[in-house]
Amino acid sequence: MSAGDQILDIRISKEISRSAQLKAWLSDLFKRAFDIVVASLILLLSAPFFVLIGIAIKRSSPGPVFYRGLRVGRNGKAFNIIEFRTMDETPESYAGPRVTAHDYERITPIGHWLRDTKLNEFPQFLNVLKGDMSLVGPCPEDPQFAETWPRVIRNEILSVRPGITSPASVQYRDEEKLLSSCDVEQMYLLELAPDKLRLDQLYVRYRSFLLDLDTLLWTGLMFLPSVGSYKPPEELLFLGVFSRAIQRFFNWFTIDLFTTFIAFGITGIVFRAQAPLNIGQVQAIIFTFAYAVLFSGMGVIFGTNRIRWSKANPADYIDLIPSRILATTIAFFASLFLGYLPADLFLLGSVFSLFGFIAISGRSMIITHFIKRSIIFHMKNELMKERVLIIRIRCIRSAESLAF
Repeated sequence: MSAGDQILDIRISKEISRSAQLKAWLSDLFKRAFDIVVASLILLLSAPFFVLIGIAIKRSSPGPVFYRGLRVGRNGKAFNIIEFRTMDETPESYAGPRVTAHDYERITPIGHWLRDTKLNEFPQFLNVLKGDMSLVGPCPEDPQFAETWPRVIRNEILSVRPGITSPASVQYRDEEKLLSSCDVEQMYLLELAPDKLRLDQLYVRYRSFLLDLDTLLWTGLMFLPSVGSYKPPEELLFLGVFSRAIQRFFNWFTIDLFTTFIAFGITGIVFRAQAPLNIGQVQAIIFTFAYAVLFSGMGVIFGTNRIRWSKANPADYIDLIPSRILATTIAFFASLFLGYLPADLFLLGSVFSLFGFIAISGRSMIITHFIKRSIIFHMKNELMKERVLIIRIRCIRSAESLAF
């Protein structure tokens, strides 16, 4: 590889890195907004129930309603996690093990119920509002246990906010029943913690809004008696209902709908400038939506919805042609029968829609190619300037030698 190719690869990598950083920042911003909205709604709706739980806790044993335990948060910052108190308020409770087995003798009667139903963790939504936690994220860990993690793994997991739930929480929702009160900390560190740590790593590496939705769905299903004992396989935890639906259908249909609206909107404006169109706005929207559904349906039939367009090659776009031709033919005759759109407007809108879909679905490939070509053009200009400078220096030196 030449020096010029190496410089080109470095510049392309920097541009892609900046794009990835911007995407990550926007994703974190959206996730934080989602956390605040959902946590606020849940706290507002469950406030009366919280009052009843607080009264029951006070009557069951003396002590505060809430328990605050030290945990490690994002970037290693410590915070106090908020939960409903489930143990007797005695020095022995605080001096006991940092993880609790199901048969721990100092758990109060109502504390057992709160732990079994996971209602003791509901005040953690206050931590979400404060910014210490997220709805979905790695399990919040005790600082002493976190110190036992390898440094690389610790830095990776603590790069995001811990969560109320996570794939690891779903898999180990009955963690306390798996632990024995005899040497509980040693059992936790040797048997449960390594696998939970691995699942948390996988979440951090592949986290996305869809993965968060899948995790929240699994968490909700675990409260159902018929599903609570089910232990989902890992592939379903990290590629669940929402992720599969979006990948197979929703992304495809969203792009079709967006490009169809834009394409027919632009075409309609062009034709309206030349002659009036006898179609109302509501009818135009319904027709465009139906056309997008038709395109998407043909894509499913021909299998083009299974193509990963972020990594597509030119041959994949050729596969779009048969489904688009058939969809356009069906819609064309339907338009003639219903008399909604002129034939030439319809055909032009279909062509625009096809090219719009290609431009949006292949945006990564197009942007990368554009960045590469612009950098090459810039490097050629710099190289030409260097050559001109060298020629000028040589000419000056030649002139000086002739003068002498």
